[in-house]
Amino acid sequence: MSIGNSPEDERPFEDPSEEAPFSIGRALRQARISAGLTVDDVSTATRVRIAIIHAIESDDFAPCGGDVYARGHIRTLARAVRLDPAPLIERYDATHGGRPAPTSAAPLFEAERIRPERRGPNWTAAMVAAIVAVVGFVGFTAFKGGDEGGSGNAVAEGSTPTSGVTASPTPKTEKSVDEKPEPSDSAIAAAPQDKVTVQVSATDGRSWISAKDHNGRLLFDGLLKQGDSKTFQDSEKINLVLGDAGAIDLFVNGKKIEDNFQPGAVERLTYTKGDPQAG
Repeated sequence: MSIGNSPEDERPFEDPSEEAPFSIGRALRQARISAGLTVDDVSTATRVRIAIIHAIESDDFAPCGGDVYARGHIRTLARAVRLDPAPLIERYDATHGGRPAPTSAAPLFEAERIRPERRGPNWTAAMVAAIVAVVGFVGFTAFKGGDEGGSGNAVAEGSTPTSGVTASPTPKTEKSVDEKPEPSDSAIAAAPQDKVTVQVSATDGRSWISAKDHNGRLLFDGLLKQGDSKTFQDSEKINLVLGDAGAIDLFVNGKKIEDNFQPGAVERLTYTKGDPQAG
C-alpha cells in the first residue's frame, strides 16, 4: 500500500495577486465614480437607459441588441465620463470576434462612370444650340443694318453709345450695404424680464451639459464642444447639470456668473428670474 499526495494537493498553485483581465464595464464604472456621477446622471446626459448602463458596467452586452449598438453605447458612455473610448472599443472587438469588414464602394463608382457612355446623342441640346445660333445671326444682322443708318451722327458728335449702360450697376452696390449684421454675444442682455434666460458657453474646453425647464422637460443634453454656446429660456426657472463646470462660462439674464468652478467639477445649478442666483 503506497502513500501519495491526494488529487487536491496536485492542483497547480494559483497566485491570488495575479492581475485580473481588462474589463470594459469596470473601467467605465470606475471613471463614472471618479467623475462624481451617478447612473441617473449618465443616463440623463446620454439618453442610454439605466438598465443598459448597469448591464454594460457588469460586462453584459446582450441588452444592447447587437455589436453595432454595443460599440455605440460604449463610445457614448466613455465620452460622458471623460474616458478615451478607443481602448474600450478595441477590447470589445478582441473579445467579440472583431469588427466586420466594410463593404467596398468601388462597384458603385464604376457603375456611375459607365452610365454616361451608354447615353445616345443629345438631340435636344443640339437643336437649342442651332436655334440660338440662328437668332444670334438675325439679331446681329438687324443691329448692323440699324447702326449704318443712324449711328453716324452720334459718332461724329462725340457721344458714347455705351454711356447709358455704365450707370446700371449702381443699385447693386446699394443692396450689398443693406445686410443684416450677425448677432453678438451681448444680445442676451436684451432678454425679457418676465423670463429667465441662461446662456452656456464652453470657453476653456468641452463639457457635457443637461438643461431642464420648470416642468422637468429636457431642453438639451449632450456634449458641448469648445467654442460652442447654448441659450435656454423659461418662464420660471432653468435647471442645469454641468459635467465640467471649469470649462463653462454662464450668463444669466444678461449678467455673467463669476463663480470659480474648478476644472472637472460637476455642478447642479438652478436659475430663476431677477438677479443671477444659484438655487
